[in-house]
Amino acid sequence: MLKLINTKILLAILAVLAGIASTEVYRAHEAHRAAEAAVQAAAILRQQQHDAEERKKQDEAFRKEVEDKKRHNSAAGNEGKTWKTYIP
Repeated sequence: MLKLINTKILLAILAVLAGIASTEVYRAHEAHRAAEAAVQAAAILRQQQHDAEERKKQDEAFRKEVEDKKRHNSAAGNEGKTWKTYIP
């Protein structure tokens, strides 16, 4: 009778240890998945920052080109206005 009780207690202890072990394995798996997601998010963020920098450079180049064209055409564009407002 005592041996049967000891066996049941031993099985209960083993079942608790198995539950604890499975919980730790699950926790480690979730931690690994979270780490992978963080790495992926960091890579996406770096790509977005790189794209934003490239877009900023392109916008700046376009603005410079437009300003150069404005300066080039500004004299001809203002010529008609100056003769209309000229009063001798």
